[in-house]
Amino acid sequence: MPDQSSWLREATATAEGGHVRTDDGGLSSALASPLAPHCTGLTPEQLLAAAFASCLHHAAVEVAGEITDEAHTVQVRAEAKLGRDTDGRYRADVHAQISSAGLSRDQLADLVEYADQLWPFSSGDASRHRLTVTPAENGRH
Repeated sequence: MPDQSSWLREATATAEGGHVRTDDGGLSSALASPLAPHCTGLTPEQLLAAAFASCLHHAAVEVAGEITDEAHTVQVRAEAKLGRDTDGRYRADVHAQISSAGLSRDQLADLVEYADQLWPFSSGDASRHRLTVTPAENGRH
């Protein structure tokens, strides 16, 4: 992992009381609750799909800028499915499609390949990301 001084961007989000928000206020939404199935709000699979679409879109626009002057036409559609293994743990299956107007098949194939390799959650390399979950100190938010 890179040292802390090499990180380009940082964000913080908090989920509590049936709501999720980023600390900068860029995202604020109700959450669906497993304790109250009748409540409306975003589900985990919707959030995963949105996160992957956003991340891959960022990478694809960056790559498209090197291929075409039509980078603004890049579209990413992500579908996330959640399931459970026999031991009760969740598993996720995310499928994303990238398109961009005016590109040949070869250019689009290059765009998809390079965008997939650029982002840390690439389809071919699960070792490029790590999730660390630790308990928070009581009373800290």
